[in-house]
Amino acid sequence: MSDLLLTKRRLLGGIALVAAGGALAACSEKKDAADASGGKTGIDGADIDPVQTAATPEAVPQPEGDVDMAKLLEPGALPEESIGKADAPITVVEYMSMTCPHCARFHNNTFEPIKEKYIDTGKVRFVIREFPFDPRAAAAFMLARCAPEGQYFPMVSMLFKQQEQWATAENGREALLQMSKLAGFSQQTFEACLTNQKLLDDVNAVMQRGNKDFGVNATPTFFINGKKYSGEMSVEAMSGIFDALL
Repeated sequence: MSDLLLTKRRLLGGIALVAAGGALAACSEKKDAADASGGKTGIDGADIDPVQTAATPEAVPQPEGDVDMAKLLEPGALPEESIGKADAPITVVEYMSMTCPHCARFHNNTFEPIKEKYIDTGKVRFVIREFPFDPRAAAAFMLARCAPEGQYFPMVSMLFKQQEQWATAENGREALLQMSKLAGFSQQTFEACLTNQKLLDDVNAVMQRGNKDFGVNATPTFFINGKKYSGEMSVEAMSGIFDALL
């Protein structure tokens, strides 16, 4: 069997990602607190219920820790995908998985209002980092990376809006192909993207770095000016964090 065919089957046939084994497979989800407005998906792909507290949904979430912002923003295996002013006073780095329902809800319900209020007005720079839990999530990220320049965020948005159509489909390959054709892919460019071993390795490297260097083990995980928050956030919750920093 050729390396290209083996790569394709790993991505779309339900076999675990090569680089997702080892240390990552041994990670466990440890959560001391979660914001009351959302959930997250753990490194084993299972949904994790948020810890219920007496806080109201409008309460500003408290950070779970912090990381060195300069280290977080160092170049990684893939070029950074971001929107917003480079010198915005707030930088958000989100680690997400394309098959995570909590990530989809955040991007479908919260992201656009946040974009209009904070990103488009120059207050926030928003960065996406890949953290795929399964072959279909990795394939979706690869397709977003293969989209024409400037189309990464629109491709991610489209795939999240249609997540139920491709993430749980019996034939994941065919479902992703149909989604990709809507974004201008042909059969040939689709196949070329998903058999790009270096791209798969780089996507996995981003995930491994997030886990090893910054303690990411669930999605979505947000780093906001270096402060760590995990779990789905409402517009009100994220706005509260931003407003306190402005």
